[in-house]
Amino acid sequence: MKGKILFLAGFGVGYLLGTRAGRERYEQIKAAASSLWNAPVVQRQVDTVQEFVKDKAPEVAEFVADGAKKVVAQVAGRGEASSRSSTSKPRSTAKKSSSGGGTKKSASGSTS
Repeated sequence: MKGKILFLAGFGVGYLLGTRAGRERYEQIKAAASSLWNAPVVQRQVDTVQEFVKDKAPEVAEFVADGAKKVVAQVAGRGEASSRSSTSKPRSTAKKSSSGGGTKKSASGSTS
């Protein structure tokens, strides 16, 4: 649904910017958009969304603040770790492969 709305909005903007229909057509489109926006059904949905956002805003703010604190802690930890790592051994990033106990096929396609 979000993609359709974005597509229609982009189409409308592109049409308005690219059209050569002139001011009269622009005014017609503007009036139609205004009447759609001011329709009672649309305004009820706008009110519903606004209430939802007001209710969820404190939770979102708390979530973002917690995430920012975690990022700051990680960055601060890296700064401390990098100053200490000059005296310690570097860690290997290569992963060890495990043997898979399954059957193996030879080049001819038979199993061993």
